[in-house]
Amino acid sequence: MGAVADAIAGGGMGGRLWLYSNYHCNLSCSYCLTESSPGVPRRVLDAAAILARAREARELGFTGVGITGGEPFLLAWMPALLAELAEILPVVVLSNATLFTGRRLAAIEPLAGLPVRIQISLDSAFPQENDEMRGPENFAKVVAAIPALVERGIGVRIATTLEDPAGQDPAERDRLCELHRSLGVGDEDHIVRPIIRRGRAVAGDMGLAVGFDEIEPELTITADGAFASPFGPTVRAGELDTDLLVTRTVAPLSVPAGALARLVGNAESGRDARLGIR
Repeated sequence: MGAVADAIAGGGMGGRLWLYSNYHCNLSCSYCLTESSPGVPRRVLDAAAILARAREARELGFTGVGITGGEPFLLAWMPALLAELAEILPVVVLSNATLFTGRRLAAIEPLAGLPVRIQISLDSAFPQENDEMRGPENFAKVVAAIPALVERGIGVRIATTLEDPAGQDPAERDRLCELHRSLGVGDEDHIVRPIIRRGRAVAGDMGLAVGFDEIEPELTITADGAFASPFGPTVRAGELDTDLLVTRTVAPLSVPAGALARLVGNAESGRDARLGIR
């Protein structure tokens, strides 16, 4: 195996290659890492580039692909891309799930049965609390979309992002778990993670402050370069953060992947400080 495959197999570097397909979004969530909203610069990675990086990732020893944004499903070609990616590596795509009606819902039906899972944000079982963070009517749209996807045979995960996961009221946690089970999503497909103090969360004085020593290294490709984590290419006051930038070069993928593998090797003594946030 090469250095990248060794780092992945040894657990020092995540096996999923993340790609930011775009930065624009139909929402403006209060803790968004990238300050995404309808009017921000789109910073799109085109489908051909994403497919090329995924093929290289497979050859280097990566075990999966993650697509994030922004809202990836604002890109009309996203469903077709996900089907092609699934022929290369298993895929997770992050979404707010507010667009899955009509033609967009029909467009993703061919993903049924493929190794593609849509990870959907749902932060509370209480509509008002959820919508305070994510926007008006978000809760109603999400709880309508999830069963529609499940009924069509499309894999769904739910991600809950909280200011203090350890301090969550047990009754609130139980209610949220009851909700996602009723929507057809089991406990094994529900993840809970803290707000990270980057992007819009800085202005709101929310979340955990993290750097390279606290994150789990996962190579992340954007239109601006390669980063050490999907928590890396954040935007604050309209400016891209570069403290977790690995290389400006993204192709061939061996360049940023090798650079991150070397960084991981040099930082192994600090592994016990990592938070396990993915």
